[in-house]
Amino acid sequence: MSQPQATYAAIDAWIDQHFDEQVAFLQQLVRVPTDTPPGNNAPHAERTAELLQGFGFAAEKFPVPEAEVHDYGMQSITNLIVRRPYGAGGRTIALNAHGDVVPPGEGWTHEPYGAHIEDGQLFGRAAAVSKSDFSTFTFAVRALEAVARPTQGAVELHFTYDEEFGGELGPGWLLKNGLTRPDLMIAAGFSYEVVTAHNGCLQMEVTVHGKMAHAAVPATGIDALQGAVAIIHKLYAENQRYRGITSRVPGITHPYLNIGRIEGGTNTNVVPGKVVFKLDRRMIPEENPADVEALVRQVIADAVDGFNAGRPDEGIHVDIKRLLLARAMTPLPGNAPLVQAIQHNAEQVFGVVPPAVGTPLYTDVRLYVERGIPGVIYGAGPRTVLESHAKRADERLNLEDLRGATKVVARALADLLHKA
Repeated sequence: MSQPQATYAAIDAWIDQHFDEQVAFLQQLVRVPTDTPPGNNAPHAERTAELLQGFGFAAEKFPVPEAEVHDYGMQSITNLIVRRPYGAGGRTIALNAHGDVVPPGEGWTHEPYGAHIEDGQLFGRAAAVSKSDFSTFTFAVRALEAVARPTQGAVELHFTYDEEFGGELGPGWLLKNGLTRPDLMIAAGFSYEVVTAHNGCLQMEVTVHGKMAHAAVPATGIDALQGAVAIIHKLYAENQRYRGITSRVPGITHPYLNIGRIEGGTNTNVVPGKVVFKLDRRMIPEENPADVEALVRQVIADAVDGFNAGRPDEGIHVDIKRLLLARAMTPLPGNAPLVQAIQHNAEQVFGVVPPAVGTPLYTDVRLYVERGIPGVIYGAGPRTVLESHAKRADERLNLEDLRGATKVVARALADLLHKA
């Protein structure tokens, strides 16, 4: 239900008055590294909880057991929930953003964890994805409570630390352990679209075993790198076929396969005996994950057979390990109030209605949707991932997008929590 224009104006004014404080909050979040891997993210959660306490927000800390985290390939995870109850009845709305990020990599012209501001943009790893929305969601809730003062329902802030590894020890862990059960949810996103669907993702590690040998007598070995190249060639060839598999969801095109990491060998003068590569296969919502995985495994098996042809005694062999299976997010009918509230208010704040579309990314929202909790993706950021430099050097956030998205989320919360 829409609010009086005076309420919206008061929300906007509160956010404008506190915007310098909001930006400073984001800068402090960016300055605590959360590179994943290695994934030592509990210190950031502790710092976030400390900063939230300064706003009068008590963050419940949920450390994931150390053994689970280490088995997962990370070092530490503490997930946070801030619960803000307003009264009996009404909806509980969760706002989720993740603090873990990929390492900065090379090519930066600004300090990756400096949170430097230049020409109205804040630079730093996670400035756009998605520590920005720790800030968006926190200050949206502060504005909501200062101005709209809802009397029913609740808001929960879910700040989690496992999106890069798939979310199972982030939101997935909170939901599995019954620590939260919201009615609706909004996850970190960008300011100019409301995302209602996203791709799935299959990640696999392929170990190619050959036989080491001295490079002076290569025929005494089996070159695992040559074998890996043959497999990779067949996998990349699949991308041509994928172009003919198109999605009906606006914003999503076709599947794609990428080899993101490869390592192996022992020295320049040694025939490589083992090579390991990791692949990422993006799945459109219409695809069946089990069928996709089976086909990828078959392509690899066929490539191995082809490479080994003519080698009756010895050849390469492979081990395949699934690293991640993130299912696609498809819209639930109950997400309509979220979409409508965000679109209505974004039109007033940004001057355009953000389209409801899909995205080729995969996100933690699927973990809520799989449990029947309608969700959408919306937050502070530009029109495209490319503009944000997410996962690239010089990631940045336009601060006016942060200001606008905070207003949109605060207004939408007021609408969704208002007593009809």
